[in-house]
Amino acid sequence: MDTTVKTHDITNPGAGAGPSAEGLQPFLHDACVTLYAPSFAISHADGQLDGDADGFYHGDSRALARLTVAAEGVAIAPVRGALDGADRASFRGVLRGLGEVTPDPAVTLHRRRRVTPGRLEETLEVTNAGVRQVGVRLIVTAATDLAPMERVKSGHAQSLVTATATEGGGLGWSRGPFAVRLVSTPEPSAVDAAAGRIEYEIELAPGSSWTAVLRCDAAHEDGDQFPAPTAGSVPWRTPVLRSADRRFDHWLRQSAADLDRLRLTDPASGSGSDSGSGSADQFLAAGAPWFLTLFGRDSLWAARMLLPLGTGLAAGTLRTLARRQGAKSGQDTEEQPGKILHEVRRATQKFTDDFALPPCYYGTVDATPLWITLLHDSWRWGLAPEQVEQLLPHAESALAWMRDHGDADGDGFLKYIDRTGRGLANQGWKDSGDSIRHRDGRLATSPIALCEVQAYAYEAARGGAALLRAFVRPGADEWEDWAERLSDRFRGRFWVEDERGPYPAVALDRDGRPVDSVTSGFGHLLGTGLLNHEESALLAARLSAPDLDSGHGLRTLSSDSVGYNPYGYHIGSVWPHDTAIAVHGLVRAGFPEEAAPLAAGLLTASTGFDARLPELFAGHGAATDAVPSPYPASCRPQAWAAASSVMVLQSVLGLAADVPGGTLTVAPTFSQAYRPLTVRGLDVGGNRLDIAIDADGAARVEAPAGLEVKRRHATGG
Repeated sequence: MDTTVKTHDITNPGAGAGPSAEGLQPFLHDACVTLYAPSFAISHADGQLDGDADGFYHGDSRALARLTVAAEGVAIAPVRGALDGADRASFRGVLRGLGEVTPDPAVTLHRRRRVTPGRLEETLEVTNAGVRQVGVRLIVTAATDLAPMERVKSGHAQSLVTATATEGGGLGWSRGPFAVRLVSTPEPSAVDAAAGRIEYEIELAPGSSWTAVLRCDAAHEDGDQFPAPTAGSVPWRTPVLRSADRRFDHWLRQSAADLDRLRLTDPASGSGSDSGSGSADQFLAAGAPWFLTLFGRDSLWAARMLLPLGTGLAAGTLRTLARRQGAKSGQDTEEQPGKILHEVRRATQKFTDDFALPPCYYGTVDATPLWITLLHDSWRWGLAPEQVEQLLPHAESALAWMRDHGDADGDGFLKYIDRTGRGLANQGWKDSGDSIRHRDGRLATSPIALCEVQAYAYEAARGGAALLRAFVRPGADEWEDWAERLSDRFRGRFWVEDERGPYPAVALDRDGRPVDSVTSGFGHLLGTGLLNHEESALLAARLSAPDLDSGHGLRTLSSDSVGYNPYGYHIGSVWPHDTAIAVHGLVRAGFPEEAAPLAAGLLTASTGFDARLPELFAGHGAATDAVPSPYPASCRPQAWAAASSVMVLQSVLGLAADVPGGTLTVAPTFSQAYRPLTVRGLDVGGNRLDIAIDADGAARVEAPAGLEVKRRHATGG
């Protein structure tokens, strides 16, 4: 997702990076993010919310920009802060010198945070473990600008909104339809609304504690655009992994917690008329803080990655996007008949005079074929036939979009161009303005046909044909022929050569010339069927070379390219989902030995982020950095980064399902580093699936009745 607007919020000009950072995107790499979509909190590692992007957010609006705790005349020294799952965190500090008679700390503050939809709850506990009676005035300072998310991201300061005193010793703020209230239990000793101060006079005998609970509630008058799901409605099984590599177990466990709290629902569903279950359809928000909403591409990829846990999320994602599928041609929104959207927001996002996105924006070339493929793969994993059939008219419209609009000039390739003049210049997953470039550093000119989008289109046409044939609808032969013609054209137009041999260009530019940079996009072609075995072997070798394989995952751009930047958003950084797609593609294409080191690199990287892999990180590589450096403005957690853990697990197991055909394949071809391995709580066809691989590589599979399990004994690697 695009972050070409490099900007920075300064709510408090004296905090964070200081006045010189005005107009620069806030850095997040050392932030603590607690999340329960559509709400989240960002703080410093010591728990303080103060400046930059810090705050409590709800529904793309900042409810609090500051929430600090201080002790009058006493320094509070932070000693520890840590996440607990996804929605909770705790922070401990020492009130230096207070009540101390030895070098040991005597009085401490324990600050416990919990986020739920629309609410931030902070429990403050002051404990006197010393031998003296102590007294202290605890001061909580709260403030907010009620800024919309794009203003925070664009880094331009907004004036603070003056608080009003509320009944019971609380504070309140409002602007238009957005209202925020902060209350305390017990009531504070004093409240200064103009200064946003809440004060407590505390007296503590030796061995005693004092506790207060702060609750901040935020709400939009017209409700949440995409509400949180009801409790206990997780649309997938949560797997439990026990492997020889505990890093893998930890990564999967933290990812599951984050994915749970990234869930949102579609308020247009829930009547039972089209949701299949009568409950609201669910999808995954893309990531916090910048993208906590519906994104076509991200939500589709994340749902596809989670198919081994069940088809419920995929079904909800497909239906949510189908309800918003393009029905007409719109210049400002880039809507077209059959097209799947890029993102949905509450209001227009205006980043600059030249860059603004409407509330429902369709500027993406890949979401439409990805939607078709998710429907096909969900069918293979056991989505109920009646639910598949209900969505087939949308699939037919999406296929028609590929033919009639995606290939607008009739040369046989899907391509994009920003027709608004104010939208995304690049509309694949690498959507920053400088991402698509020649080896010599020149930027490609649009319309642009991306290599991976042709692979998505090929896979979508083949998958769409399989669905049409299975459900006795016309057009299957036509789309199979369309796919084969695309494959032939791709072979004739995209392949270029350098001193290391042939490879596909990242794109064709406006004039149909190959954009010849070497990129991680190779991984998206593998396993789709677009390439033959010899072509796949060439790309497997390229992905294994040190210019792309950083040792922590794949660099988005070869380190040998002009313009390579290890901190470049799409020109040298590493994206976990990008590497996981390549791992899966290599296994599908028959190259597990090349997949193994890429998977191992992600596990190494996970240790540098406490198993919560971010949206992206720097691409310096393992040769110089034991763990990767953060990309400072990255989302963390991010849906497809978290879901990558499941795709890597699927690849390690060599797991593939064909429920309509009655088979399940388990072929753990590069599991040696992880075995013995046991995973419980996978799902196929709505039934539980457990798999164990012993130290020698033999697989034991507990699968649903009626499925033939095809096993292949694990090899080395």
